[in-house]
Amino acid sequence: MTGRDEPDASGERGAPAEPERLPAAETRNDLSGRVEGPVAQVGVVQGSITFNYHAAAQGAEPARDRHPDQVPRPPRGFVDRHAPLAALDEAFAVGTAESGPGHCPIGVFSGLPGIGKTAAATQWAHRNRRLFPGGRLFVDFTALRPGGSGAGAVGGDVSEALAVCLRALGVHETYLPTGFAERAALYRELSGRRGRMLVVLDDVTRPAQVTALVPQGDGSALLATSTWQLGELVLDGASLLPLDVLDADSALELLAALCGPRRIADEPAAAARLVELCGGLPLALRLCAARLVTRRHLTLARLADELSDEQSRLARIAVSGAPAPTPGSPAPAPAPAREERTVSAALDLVYRDLSDLAARLYRALGRLPALSFDTAVAAAAGDWPVETAAEALGELEDAGLLTVLEDRRSTLHGLVRLHARERSVAQDPPGAVRETAGRVAGHYLRLTVRADLAVRADRLRITDPAEVLGADRDGHGPEGPYGAGPFAGADDPGRDALRWLEAERGNILAVLRTAAELGFDRPVWQTAEAFTVLFLHHRHLADWRESLELGIAAAGRDGAGAAEARLRSLLSRPLMDLGQDEPARAHLAVAERLAMESGHVVLQASVQEFAGRYWDRHDPARAIDAYRASLALNAEAGEPRGEALARYFLGCAQHAAGDSRTALTTLGRARDALLALDDRRMAARALADTGRVRAALGDPAGAVADLTEAAEVLRRGEAFHYEARIMEDLAGLAEQAGDSARARDCLRRALAVYEEGGSPRAAAVLERLATG
Repeated sequence: MTGRDEPDASGERGAPAEPERLPAAETRNDLSGRVEGPVAQVGVVQGSITFNYHAAAQGAEPARDRHPDQVPRPPRGFVDRHAPLAALDEAFAVGTAESGPGHCPIGVFSGLPGIGKTAAATQWAHRNRRLFPGGRLFVDFTALRPGGSGAGAVGGDVSEALAVCLRALGVHETYLPTGFAERAALYRELSGRRGRMLVVLDDVTRPAQVTALVPQGDGSALLATSTWQLGELVLDGASLLPLDVLDADSALELLAALCGPRRIADEPAAAARLVELCGGLPLALRLCAARLVTRRHLTLARLADELSDEQSRLARIAVSGAPAPTPGSPAPAPAPAREERTVSAALDLVYRDLSDLAARLYRALGRLPALSFDTAVAAAAGDWPVETAAEALGELEDAGLLTVLEDRRSTLHGLVRLHARERSVAQDPPGAVRETAGRVAGHYLRLTVRADLAVRADRLRITDPAEVLGADRDGHGPEGPYGAGPFAGADDPGRDALRWLEAERGNILAVLRTAAELGFDRPVWQTAEAFTVLFLHHRHLADWRESLELGIAAAGRDGAGAAEARLRSLLSRPLMDLGQDEPARAHLAVAERLAMESGHVVLQASVQEFAGRYWDRHDPARAIDAYRASLALNAEAGEPRGEALARYFLGCAQHAAGDSRTALTTLGRARDALLALDDRRMAARALADTGRVRAALGDPAGAVADLTEAAEVLRRGEAFHYEARIMEDLAGLAEQAGDSARARDCLRRALAVYEEGGSPRAAAVLERLATG
């Protein structure tokens, strides 16, 4: 195109003066490369050049005929995800009439940062690329967020995403509308012409980012990935497809694909340990694999050892890229910074988008001793009302940072928990960990005491429930700041209390450990005492022992002699069940001395009862003496339940000493007293021992009847350890009667209970099953 100052045929210009000409060698009139838009080619210009042209109308030849194929290839070593990919096939109705005219399905993969959402989306896209001849678009919203390389303001990412798609569809920058509405309209028009298209949106955070980019062509589909759940998209017919961590086998398969199967086969135990430390998170596994591949001297065992330190685990799950070159510097330059890929960086992207409230709770959960939590525990951790905690938890769940368990408790993935802890160390005051642990320990103490009271209100306790609950000794009165507990108001409070304790067992132990380390001595021994009610029903011996040992040490530091005596006497039970009779006897000796020093008569009676349990195994005569001493002390103190218990154990000792007729009478009196006190569990145990005495006296039918009735009561009361002992007795009676099938059924039930509780009796029962 030429301007109006072009010279005429004679070489003269219309201007009054002729400008100086350049030498011919310096005059050029060519144009290389591809140029779009107006171009002027002139020699010398004096004055201005004016271009007069009209912008093309929207949609008037703006696009070239393109069939973009932008979706990245799936990562190397893609494993598993069969179920979510099949669910996406079904949701997109692949190969059916539903994927035809007027139907544009939407699928959303969601989950933790690094869970493999993009990998799953690209895998599905490449597996089904033939279904979308109109093209496959890909938009990475990470690059379009404020602070990234694209949009400059909140909401601008959607407009820029439309621009990305329009460019891919052939719209030149010259014809690209500047406004969001115009871009959206042109996108709908062009995508409608394309026929079957697939649009993949990576790392979206808001429903609007999805709905604005739904293609219009018949048979098209949209697939998005998001850390956030984006539940609102269900209203647009979207299928939400949450991804979970890889199971152990799939995680090992991924490591083998990336590192080579030989390397995994050479160190199978270390590989399994590495998978566990990474929590099955694909990003963590890939980063570890990259370290193993780039550092051939690094063994799986050594890497697993490095990751075993929680304080540095996140920092070590990283891989450094090549350093950026330092241009134009022949002299030695300082070592350039390396680009690192880390799990922390992926989590930071989500954390920075949280509201202040959710970010504060996230950090508090990183300080939480417990591994799972409900809303009340979260409220205690954050020192907030339950309603506020529920709101923040909802945001964390939407952000994909929480995993909600089947019982509605929540948990943080192990690496997420470490990230939350790191954020807390960086942003919260130094005393935050101690404050959180103190509040949570108090919360669990209140609930554990309530559970203990719900199971048996008249049990001996050194802890004063009124001190803990701000209520009377039966647990009635003003509610604590976090409610009465999940079992309050149930049809069977005792049963629900035991189930709550069972569900929270690991958390209570974790809280006890942390509280003990931080010096919260009184809450520790008080919780350990109340916690025992679970183990009297469910014999988790290792946990029972640990909680009591923590409580004993705390009571000693707190100067609570009566509490120490109580806990030492209780500790004799799991120790004896574990076959450690002499350590049990040593604890009982200290307990007897401390109980006498305390002047607590009922405590003294209880310690005598536990001492009798030890002597049952070693000296029946001394056992009888101990039970009679306990009986007298309980009578003196006016404790009918303690008296009934002492009489029950006395009857057992009389039978062991060979006085079975007297034992039968003693056990009957004990059972009647226990039934009068509505202590069905102990009454059932008395009935079971009555059955044992009947068997010894030659009355197998009466023995089977008593034992069967007792087992049923104990099963309903979830006192499974005692039920298992009865199953062993019934198996013996069945063998005597020649009913081997019945005997094996009884032994299998006993074995299941013992294995669940970690009882050494499991080995003996297993041997009976093997030889029977």
